[in-house]
Amino acid sequence: MRTLLIGIDSGTQSTKALVVDAKNGKVLGEASQAHGLIPNLPPGAKEQHPHTWREATAKAIKGALKAAKATASEVVAIGVSGQQHGFVPLDKSGAVIRSAKLWCDTTTAAECEEITAKLGGAKATSKAIGNAVLPGFTASKILWLKKHEPKNFARLATVLLPHDYLNFWLTGHAFMEYGDASGTALMDVRKRRWSEAAVKAIDADLLGKLPKLSSSDQPAGLLQPSTASELGLNPGVLVSAGGGDNMMGAIGTGNTRQGIITASFGTSGTIYACAEKPVVDPRGEIAAFCDSTNRWLPLLCTMNVTVATEMVRQDFHWTHEKFAAEAGKAPVGSDGLVLLPYLEGERTPNVPDGTGVFFGVNHRTFKAGHYARATMEGVTLGMNYGLRRLAELGVKAKQIRATGGGAKSELWRQIMADVFNAEVVTLKVSEGAAYGAALQALWCWRNRQGEKVAIEAITDQFVTLNKAETATPNAKAVAVYHELQALQDEVSRSLRGAFAAHRRLVEVK
Repeated sequence: MRTLLIGIDSGTQSTKALVVDAKNGKVLGEASQAHGLIPNLPPGAKEQHPHTWREATAKAIKGALKAAKATASEVVAIGVSGQQHGFVPLDKSGAVIRSAKLWCDTTTAAECEEITAKLGGAKATSKAIGNAVLPGFTASKILWLKKHEPKNFARLATVLLPHDYLNFWLTGHAFMEYGDASGTALMDVRKRRWSEAAVKAIDADLLGKLPKLSSSDQPAGLLQPSTASELGLNPGVLVSAGGGDNMMGAIGTGNTRQGIITASFGTSGTIYACAEKPVVDPRGEIAAFCDSTNRWLPLLCTMNVTVATEMVRQDFHWTHEKFAAEAGKAPVGSDGLVLLPYLEGERTPNVPDGTGVFFGVNHRTFKAGHYARATMEGVTLGMNYGLRRLAELGVKAKQIRATGGGAKSELWRQIMADVFNAEVVTLKVSEGAAYGAALQALWCWRNRQGEKVAIEAITDQFVTLNKAETATPNAKAVAVYHELQALQDEVSRSLRGAFAAHRRLVEVK
C-alpha cells in the first residue's frame, strides 16, 4: 500500500491540492478550485469569506485524490499553505464573525500609523517586533475592526490567519506556528513570541485572543471526524503546522539553507531567502519573517504582478500565448515605456495610495506589444527594487528559483534574469507552496514516527530543477534594465504626492 501526503495551497484566486508519494516525492494527482474576492467593496478593500476556502479545499482534495486513484487509508498526513496576513475573526463558538480582510487590503493605513505611534515611532516599532507595521499585515486589520465595527470586535474571541482557519476546520484546534505568525506585526520575530507592546497598542485584552505559538515541526492536530467525513478520508490523519504561502513556497523550492533565493511571480510577487539569524531591515522595506522550518525568511513583497499582466492581456482579448508573442516583438526596455504597477497600492516600496502609471507614452511606444512587454518589465523591476535592498542587508542572489504563473513564460524568465542579473531556474514541481506543504507534512509525520530527519534532507532529496528552462543574463539587456530601473525609481518617488491627491479625489467621488 502506498503512503500518501496531501499538500494544500489556499491562495487569493484559487485553492490547489496535490497528492504526493511519501517514498519518492512524486506528485500523483492534483486539482484546483477557483474562488474570487467579494465584489463591489470600497476602493482598496479586499475581502473573502472563509467558508469559500473550505469549500474550495474540499473540492480540490477530492479532485486530487480521484486523480491519484487514492484510497482513504493511504493518506497519512496533510499540510496547508495559505495566503499570509489575512484576518479571520472567530467568536467564542468558533464561528466566523465577518469576512476576512486580506493581505492585499490597503484600507488600514491610518491604523498602521496609530499602532506605530503608540509603539514610539518607526525605530521603536522595529525594535519591538523586527518589522514595520504595514497595511498588508494583520495587526492593523484587527484595530480597523475595533474602530469601524465595534459590535463585531466585541464578539472577537480568537484571531486566526487563513491557513490557521483551514487547520481549525481540519482539526478543531486553534493553532499558530512561527512562520505565518511573524507576518501579523504582533510577534517579536527575534524571540519568536508575541510582543506585548504591539498587542496592547491595539487592545489590552487582545493577547488572550491569540493562539499559543508553536514551532513549525509540531503538528496542528489530527483530522477530526466531521471534516474527515466531508473529505472522504479517515479520522486521525496527521495535520502538520502548515504555514504562509511564502514559507511553504520556500520548502517547496528547496529554499531551506542559506544561499538560495526564491522568486514567486503570482498575483503578488515575493522574493525570499533562508537565514540562520533574523535579518531586520531598519527601513522596514524587507520583512523580517520567520520561516516554517524554525529558521528565518527575509522577504520582500510586491502586491501587483500577474494581476497587472492579466489586466493588460484580458483588455486586448489575448491568449497567454498571444500576449507573450506580442510582448516579444517589442525591444528590451520597451523603448522607454515603463510601468509603475501600483494598481491599488503597493507594499514594496510602501505606497498604499499608489495607482498604476504608464510613463513614456508617445507615438513610438503606443503599441500593444510595447504595453505588454512594459507590463512584464515593470512588475519585475518593481520586485528588483526589493531584491537590491536584500543585497544591501547581506542577502545576495546568484541563482533565483522562479515559481508562479509568471515563471511559466520563457520570455518572462529571460526578463527576470536580465533585470535581476542572476541565473533564473524553475522546478519540476511548479506548485511550490502546495508541494512545500506536502513536504512539511512528510517532515512532521516522519519525526512523529520516531525518525530524526531534517527538513533540508527531505528537500535535497525531492526538490529538483527543470534545467531545460534555465535563463542566464544578457549583458546588453542588463545594462538597459539598469537604466530603466533608475527611471522607474525616479518616477515612483516623484509621484508620491500625486498618488495621495488622487486617492482623496476618488474618495470624495
